[in-house]
Amino acid sequence: MTVELSRRRLLQGAAALGLLSQTLQIGAQPQANNLRVFVDGLSFLPDDLNDLSASKLDAYLCDISEIEAIKQPDGTTNYKRTFKACIKSISEASARVISNPNHLILGRSGTDISLANERNKTAVFFQIQGADCVEESIGNNLNQLDLFHDKGLRVLQLTHHYGNKFCGGALDNDGSQGLDIGLSHAGKDLIERLNHKNMLIDVSHSSVKGALEVAKRTSAPIVQSHGAVREIVNHARCSPDNVIKAIADTGGLFGVFMMTFWLTNERVPTTAHYINHLKHVANVGGIDAVAIANDYPLRGHEKLLALGNDNSKGVEQYVAWWHSLRARGVLGFEAEPLHVVVPELNHIERMERIDNALANSGFSSSERDKIMGKNWQRVLNQVLV
Repeated sequence: MTVELSRRRLLQGAAALGLLSQTLQIGAQPQANNLRVFVDGLSFLPDDLNDLSASKLDAYLCDISEIEAIKQPDGTTNYKRTFKACIKSISEASARVISNPNHLILGRSGTDISLANERNKTAVFFQIQGADCVEESIGNNLNQLDLFHDKGLRVLQLTHHYGNKFCGGALDNDGSQGLDIGLSHAGKDLIERLNHKNMLIDVSHSSVKGALEVAKRTSAPIVQSHGAVREIVNHARCSPDNVIKAIADTGGLFGVFMMTFWLTNERVPTTAHYINHLKHVANVGGIDAVAIANDYPLRGHEKLLALGNDNSKGVEQYVAWWHSLRARGVLGFEAEPLHVVVPELNHIERMERIDNALANSGFSSSERDKIMGKNWQRVLNQVLV
C-alpha cells in the first residue's frame, strides 16, 4: 500500500515519529490519532499563495473586508467596512480563490475543512469585520446581507472597535461615562437574519453588553474569532469572564489572538503569555471553547518582520492611536503600549509552535486537537449547514 502523508498531517512527539518509522517499513497507513487539523480564527489572503502550504493551515477565517477611515466627532478614527468598499473586495477575493483551485477552497460549510485536508489545500471562510457593510440595506430587509452571502460571506463580525447601527463597540466603553451600548432593534433583526441564513456571528470588538445580548438571543453558536482575556489584561478590547462563559454556553468558541499589548503588560512578551490566555479561556468556558487566532497576515505582522521583530520600534506605529483613546479615558489605554508581537510566534510556522507549547504546558493530545482546529471545525460544521 502506498503511503501518502498530507502536508498538514502532523506527527505528535517522539512516539508518533517512531510509529511512522514502523509504518513506512511495513507499508501500513498512519493511524488517525496522529493527525491534527490546524484552523486559524483570522487572517487574510496572502500575496504569495505558497504561504498557504508553509503555514500548514487546513482552514482559516479570512477577512476580505475593505475599509474607509472616518473621523469620529471626538477626533479619533473609526475604520468602517462600508457596503461599497466590501462588495468590491469580496468580489475580488472570490475571483482569486476560484482562479486558484490548486491552492484554495472557498469555505461554505464545515465539511470543506476535511476536504481541504484530504486534498492538500486551504479552505478560506470569508469574514467581514463589521456589519457596517449592511447598514445601508433598504428598510429592515437586510437585502445587502443576501448579496454578500451569494458571494461567499459566511462570517459577519458585528462591530469593529466602535458601535454602529446594530451594536455597541468595545471602544465605545468610555471610562469616564461608563457607556456600554448593547443591541439595537436593528441589531436584533440582524441576529435573527444571520441565524436564518446559517451564517456565523462574530462578537469580536463588540461591547460587553452587546456580546452578552447576542449570546442570549442567538439560536446558534457564536464566536469571538479573535480577542484576549480581561482578567489578565484589564482593557476594553479584552473580554471579561462573563462574555467568555456566555459565548461558550452557546456552543461557540473564543479565539486568542497575537496582539501582545492585549496579552501582557510585562515588558517582554513570550509564548507563555499567549498560553496563559488559552488556559484561562479553558478554565472559564471549557476546553471546547478554546481556539487559536492570528489577526495578522499568515507570515506574521509584516512591519515587525521587516524590523526583525524589534518591538520597541514596531510599537511606535500604534502610539498616536493609543493616546487618542487614552484622552477619552477608555479602559486600559492609560498604560503605555510596549510591544506588538511575540517574536517566536510572529512566524509562518506559528501553529506548529503553539501546538508544541501546548504540549509542553501539559495539554493532552486530545485537548490540543480541539484547540488547534477541531473546535473551529465543530462550530463551522454546526452553523454553516
